[in-house]
Amino acid sequence: MPQTSVVFSSILGPSCSGQGQPSMGERGGGASGSGDLIFQDGRLISGSLEALMEHLVPTVDYYPDRTYIFTFLLSSRVFIPPHDLLARVGQICLEQRQQLEAVSEKGDSRGPGPPTVTQSWEEVTSSRHHFPALANLPVTERGQARDSFNAKLKSFSAKIVQLLKEWTEAFPYDFQDEKAMVELKAITHRVTQCDEENGTVKKAIAQMTQSLLLSLAARSQLQELREKLRSPAMDKGPILKAKPPAAQKDILGVCCDPLVLAQQLTHIELERVSSIHPEDLMQIVSHMDSRDKHRCRGDLTKTYSLEAYDNWFNCLSMLVATEVCRVVKKKHRTRMLEFFIDVARECFNIGNFNSMMAIISGMNLSPVARLKKTWSKVKTAKFDVLEHHMDPSSNFCNYRTALQGATQRSQMANSSREKIVIPVFNLFVKDIYFLHKIHTNHLPNGHINFKKFWEISRQIHEFMTWTQVECPFEKDKKIQSYLLTAPIYSEEALFIASFESEGPENHMEKDSWKTLRTTLLNRA
Repeated sequence: MPQTSVVFSSILGPSCSGQGQPSMGERGGGASGSGDLIFQDGRLISGSLEALMEHLVPTVDYYPDRTYIFTFLLSSRVFIPPHDLLARVGQICLEQRQQLEAVSEKGDSRGPGPPTVTQSWEEVTSSRHHFPALANLPVTERGQARDSFNAKLKSFSAKIVQLLKEWTEAFPYDFQDEKAMVELKAITHRVTQCDEENGTVKKAIAQMTQSLLLSLAARSQLQELREKLRSPAMDKGPILKAKPPAAQKDILGVCCDPLVLAQQLTHIELERVSSIHPEDLMQIVSHMDSRDKHRCRGDLTKTYSLEAYDNWFNCLSMLVATEVCRVVKKKHRTRMLEFFIDVARECFNIGNFNSMMAIISGMNLSPVARLKKTWSKVKTAKFDVLEHHMDPSSNFCNYRTALQGATQRSQMANSSREKIVIPVFNLFVKDIYFLHKIHTNHLPNGHINFKKFWEISRQIHEFMTWTQVECPFEKDKKIQSYLLTAPIYSEEALFIASFESEGPENHMEKDSWKTLRTTLLNRA
């Protein structure tokens, strides 16, 4: 599993509720005033973008709550590109350091302004123009003031590095942008100026940079692998009575145990869903937002991971339909349907709702659903139970109840098998979409509606927690190879195979069959 997933639990804890308070000190509304951040029952619910950015940056006696760090870094990309946010963080850090350097209680008000970060301590304390009080201090007291200043500066620098570490671990893809890397190097260069050779700050930055580069390299290799992989070949299927021979290998020839097949499907699901990252899911909001014109760099790449996972669902549905429709004998088709019903049930028991829904969808495709003679021989009681769980009425209420049960089981689990929760992905995407549509990004006073982004972050965090579960089942390469590479029929080919198995029964089907035959003859 990628490193990103492991980070979420440590950042967000079990709930990602946003209720937690900053771990060190408190910070008000920032330089813009307390009115720029609005809290309700101790929870941040809105603020201006500038105030929210200031709330992200640590001070000597303040470090932002980790749930806030994750939620703001995740949601901010809707309003500002990550590299621009990083640049603003760098500016705020510089302002914080300048305030820290203004150690005299009167110097910053009596002089022309705070010192620059390039000034040494000796230059600062000897400057009567900037700091007359410090310049008149005895040498001993001046030394104590210098030590206090250095300690505070090191503490501040360590907190900045910690913030950057959390950012690079949770959202490493933000730094694939060259502009972001330039800003990162600029910030780290500033904070290392106060550290001695081989100091703790420099070591922490070196470790953070190495981990970031390794993470980016791993993602780059994964992306190259994705480009090489292709969806299962679309088989045009039989050409008028040229059905595949009965001896041709099918799924039952590779795996006849429904539980084993369900376990291998779960393997594939967890491997595929692990390539989705929180910033990818945030594209659901970014792409659909008509009010905010900003689009993050790499949107197409990020959307690709979502589309690739959704494509797996469609391929599995079509594979199920192909396996049923390609069978010549009705008895064998009946067995194939009952097998997939059992596989779907085992997926449900495991907590793999996505594969379960894909299988049910495949059996409900028109070329399969119309095979009435075949279905009449199927014991459909188990199928009816599965369809009940996936009943779309009341916004899939039955499915959501089952998902909630699986989630509770996962939270209380002692074994990896009980921790598995793979939701129906397209329903999860729709939930994020509707959450985005019903709540505005901005409130009437111009503030960002942060209450909305707490909830989006909570749902994305929960999804990412599910993806970090290690699959406990032994991998069977032979079965997985078949599932991923077996040719699948196009929709047209499925109808042809279906009509050849059971002829058209009404005028509409007869017209469709006639049209298909004409099309195929013209091609030949």
